[in-house]
Amino acid sequence: MNKAVFLDRDGTINVDKGYLYRICDFELLPGVVEGLKLLQDAGYLLIVISNQSGIARGYYTEEDLLSLHCWMTNMLGKEGVYLKGIYYCPHHPKGIIPKYSIQCKCRKPELELFYRAVDEYKIELSKSWAIGDKIRDCCICENSSCRGFLVGTNEKKEVIERVENHFYSTIQHVAGLYEAAKIIIQEDVGA
Repeated sequence: MNKAVFLDRDGTINVDKGYLYRICDFELLPGVVEGLKLLQDAGYLLIVISNQSGIARGYYTEEDLLSLHCWMTNMLGKEGVYLKGIYYCPHHPKGIIPKYSIQCKCRKPELELFYRAVDEYKIELSKSWAIGDKIRDCCICENSSCRGFLVGTNEKKEVIERVENHFYSTIQHVAGLYEAAKIIIQEDVGA
């Protein structure tokens, strides 16, 4: 069985600029490459799981998103970081593109994308982590033995406070992905 880190994209890997799909707008957050390298070197599969409702809303196409993800994968690869998989949900019930304007089971906080990755890559959740800037990015932590990190300050203040006050027993709040990676590596060493 493999161990993995489930990563949100916008606000976790890159600056959240709202419905990002253009390469020229992509901006890595500080410490992301270093943090991903730490995790990769410790044997974690790096798996991105991202809500992309901009497709359902008509802001960009699925082809636009795939082009950005291809570019992002190549850019990170040049830095020695290799994403094992990228899963995304193109749906939103209030979208304007009929094909994508549905209530689905893959839009976080639903768990379908997590479980697809678990099945495809034979992931042991008790050895895995989720990292994201919204509490929904760590939804797998509430339903399994996976643990997680809420990063940054993009979530509502009261949610961040609840995480900091240990309302969620399996989720911690840290500044960013690099800080989360360092804690994960320390826990690995201590295990």
